[in-house]
Amino acid sequence: MTQIFASPSTYIQGKDVLNEGSQYIEKFGKNVLMLAGGSAKKYAGNTLIANLEANGFKVNVADFQGEASDNEINRIAQIGKAAGAEVVIGVGGGKAIDSAKSIADILGTPVVIVPTIASTDAPTSRLSVLYTDEGNFDRYEFYQKNPELVLVDTRVIANAPVRMLASGIADALATFVEVRDVQTAYGDTMLGAKQTLASIAIGQMAEDTLFAYGHAAIESNKVHAVTPALEKIVEANTLLSGLGFESGGLAAAHSIHNGFTALKGDIHHLTHGEKVAYGILTELFLDGADEATFEKYLEFIYSLGLPTTLADLHLADASDEDLLLVGQQATAAGETIKQMPYEVTADDVVSALKGVDGYVRNWKAVRGLN
Repeated sequence: MTQIFASPSTYIQGKDVLNEGSQYIEKFGKNVLMLAGGSAKKYAGNTLIANLEANGFKVNVADFQGEASDNEINRIAQIGKAAGAEVVIGVGGGKAIDSAKSIADILGTPVVIVPTIASTDAPTSRLSVLYTDEGNFDRYEFYQKNPELVLVDTRVIANAPVRMLASGIADALATFVEVRDVQTAYGDTMLGAKQTLASIAIGQMAEDTLFAYGHAAIESNKVHAVTPALEKIVEANTLLSGLGFESGGLAAAHSIHNGFTALKGDIHHLTHGEKVAYGILTELFLDGADEATFEKYLEFIYSLGLPTTLADLHLADASDEDLLLVGQQATAAGETIKQMPYEVTADDVVSALKGVDGYVRNWKAVRGLN
């Protein structure tokens, strides 16, 4: 039995830390490749660029086009190679972050992650979720190391859209749900090993923090205030969830998310976390969770304005054939649903997707909710 726990070398979180980013990055080299999309560059990248250039760095900026695909990754890697970059800095959301990790792996350089939203747990891990150019799930890509540095400026997060923070809460909420099932199955984690006690405890702490401070953090985000509650939720969404999912394991919820990429239409306008939210409810249904347990998660997810029905996912008119495509993708070889403590078939996924929808629609009707 081999147990592995992985983490970034350093995690730094606080208000205005980008204004002093150079002191944390200079040990990796002063010729940097920074990839950032337009909004990420505006709200965080420019601040960091100014700090780096004021301290003698050469900053080569590559505009990220939005998809963590092989073509985009290879395009930016060539820019970094031509510039002789010594370190890669990824600024933005989950796809920019995952692209930065892949690019650094290609170039053989350290990677610094600068999230501009607390919407996923991608920043801390040694893996990337890669997609096709069209946005369909392609594969997980694994590396030999975690990022050297994760630098989280909570003022930037406080000024980001509230929807993104709620999405991150959903992504983080999946952590302990999935960790529990992997633990029950004595399954493998994302590191190809067994869980450590630390990873299980961190997953539990992530969930406890979300339930305790989630609503207060959302209200702080609405008024762009960096409060203790916001700091706690940013840490839960980013660090605790990141460590928990990687060393504790993924199961059905994220496979359900990947299954949704098999469909076309408006579902692709939803965020990663919004689709994971429905994946959580689906995993609980697959588990046969009792009503009290299911409704604990349902009430919290609903209170954050996250999807709880197929209609919320723009799938009100989805046929059983459509849902079977989701089930087939979710149960494909290599999917983390294989770490569940029992076999899950594509048809099981369809039944659970429909079961959640029926339960929630009745739950809303009884309470006079939309």
